[in-house]
Amino acid sequence: MKNADDLPETFTKEAYKKIGENVAKIRKSRGFSQLKLSLSIGHASISVVSCAEICLNGAHFNIEHLIKIAYVLDVDIRDFFDGI
Repeated sequence: MKNADDLPETFTKEAYKKIGENVAKIRKSRGFSQLKLSLSIGHASISVVSCAEICLNGAHFNIEHLIKIAYVLDVDIRDFFDGI
């Protein structure tokens, strides 16, 4: 049986970074600005999207964000995990 303690310390941080990169890539390919996406998922400013896309100060998307973003961008949520 595997134990989460065996994961490298950087694994989660790198996963969040890759998810942010994937969201940004897909968002841009769909012609959405950070503001348009933010408003579409119920946020009044770009801070949630902009900070999470680059993992600024540890910011990252949560599962609710990813579900809403996948719906708005009309993509499979699994696309955000490509490369992890």
